[in-house]
Amino acid sequence: MTTILETIDSPCDLKGLSASQLEQLASELRAKIIAVCAENGGHLAPSLGVVELTLALHRVFDSPTDKIIWDVGHQSYAHKLLTGRRDKFATLRTLGGISGFPKRCESPHDAYDTGHTSTSISAALGFAAARDLRGERNKVVAVIGDGSMTGGLAYEGLNHAGELNKDLVVILNDNEMSIAENVGALSNFLNRTVTSDFVHTIKKDLEGFLGGLDKIGHGVLKVAKRAEESLKSLFTPGMLFEAFGFEYIGPIDGHDIGRLTETFEKIKRFDDAVLIHVLTKKGKGYPPAEAKPALFHGVGPFEAETGKVLKGKGGAASYTGVFGEAIRKIAADDDRVIALTAAMPDGTGLTAFASDFPQRFFDVGIAEQHGVTFAAGLAAEGYRPVFAVYSSFLQRAYDQVFHDVCLQNLPVTFAIDRAGVVGSDGPTHHGLFDLSYLRHLPNMVVMAPKDENELQHMLKTAIDHDGPAALRYPRGNGYGISLDQAFQALPLGKSEMLREGNSGALLAVGSTVYPAREAAETLAADGLDFSVVNVRFIKPLDRDAIISLARATGTLVTVEENAVQGGFGTAVLELLEEEGIEGVKVLRLGYPDFYVEQGEQPELRAKFGLDAPGITERVRAFMRS
Repeated sequence: MTTILETIDSPCDLKGLSASQLEQLASELRAKIIAVCAENGGHLAPSLGVVELTLALHRVFDSPTDKIIWDVGHQSYAHKLLTGRRDKFATLRTLGGISGFPKRCESPHDAYDTGHTSTSISAALGFAAARDLRGERNKVVAVIGDGSMTGGLAYEGLNHAGELNKDLVVILNDNEMSIAENVGALSNFLNRTVTSDFVHTIKKDLEGFLGGLDKIGHGVLKVAKRAEESLKSLFTPGMLFEAFGFEYIGPIDGHDIGRLTETFEKIKRFDDAVLIHVLTKKGKGYPPAEAKPALFHGVGPFEAETGKVLKGKGGAASYTGVFGEAIRKIAADDDRVIALTAAMPDGTGLTAFASDFPQRFFDVGIAEQHGVTFAAGLAAEGYRPVFAVYSSFLQRAYDQVFHDVCLQNLPVTFAIDRAGVVGSDGPTHHGLFDLSYLRHLPNMVVMAPKDENELQHMLKTAIDHDGPAALRYPRGNGYGISLDQAFQALPLGKSEMLREGNSGALLAVGSTVYPAREAAETLAADGLDFSVVNVRFIKPLDRDAIISLARATGTLVTVEENAVQGGFGTAVLELLEEEGIEGVKVLRLGYPDFYVEQGEQPELRAKFGLDAPGITERVRAFMRS
């Protein structure tokens, strides 16, 4: 039997569906999303929460002429299914498959590439301004979640949009949650809603009382009715958005397709800025995701029938977990240590720290810029803040790292998780640029551990250092090696020789050290005897060791999980130039000058020659050239 979903090839096919058919289609969309995410993993709960909203948007607005811009984009699975990608949906988030986020190259219905938060309003305003400059009349719609509203960029966009008062629709998808529980005064204000029954009862009681009085009471009742809209602002966040210059509508049920459709049809006739506040439930329609929305925000493969998450690589502890335990131990002996995160306490391993040291833990919300400058203020007052953040998210605060931390030489530690390729979230989430954008900043120390045990000692090194320090480590599990219980600061700028040889030297950074050592053993069987160096410090470089190896062997191979442009390999070339050393053959292994697609970590490392077999083959070819 043909399902309704199988008949939907574009949003135009929604126009003739009845109300009951739309409800059935919503169920089919959820079933498809759950089935594919169970196989591939993905952002399940956010996408389940906006199924009805997505249907109403595409039923009323005329994509791709009308532009729908999804903030972050992890809630766009129903959108993809309704816009011609149904047959490819099984490839979601796989190597060579469709992206888990909107991609302009994928479909004309994806108006704007997304992946990071709080960008939709600013981008949508740009679309609206461009439309007006061309004299066109299409609608522009930004869909933004309440979690994204903890990011300052959203308010910069609101402020400018309210001033320009363009024909712009902002839909606030309010599920009272992002990845973790939302934090901040604005979030508290946004969630200050009152049940309709409560407001209705007060209103009826007041009308009954005043109506029973003489004509003075009736006069008061008229005034009260005129003041009703003003009174509502005490119970809803409408006054906040109206202060920005938006017409505010809501809050309304985000799972009522009829109500959503009716509302969108009405505002489609507006020609100024309007904000529609919809209330949704994250994980809607799938009980395990409704019960644990944080777990199913971004989840790996799971059993669709039970919601049981399937375990990945077992045995060894994750780098994130080792970091979390290490900072907790260090903080127990040093009350200067403070931990910060940007809305990712669990994802960065700080949950236990927050429980043990609640007064020394701060979740700043989705506000990396503020988090860095806040840490700088703490450091200026004698504390040792550790900002745990994903590599790709720290990019958002580059100016603050430069201006507020490095320029003042303040002892802030950046614990940079998810360095290197991270998997199926793709180019917006890979951490392939931190070595390049951090190593050129004066005063900054940059290091990378070869394994989970060395991570502990590097964290101690960074916290003890009287200046800015960054340590970057990969997503996933370590090697299962024994963990030292006592932590020692490492000598600053000193590498570790792991294997000595005379054919050349493999200078490896962080997660590439073990593959490089394995490659060296394979190469030795070919008669190529390479030294292997655990670089440890990308800045300051172990200049003496690198210069000595360059002069002794004449061949250097640098290996890093970072873009080759401006990374560790570039630093080695700069060193050779500074020292006037000529005639040294240098091979730089890393990621090339384009954005790396989605795919599992082993797949991507193999594709770009950064696993042991890849390093081996590339060195062999280099030595033959």
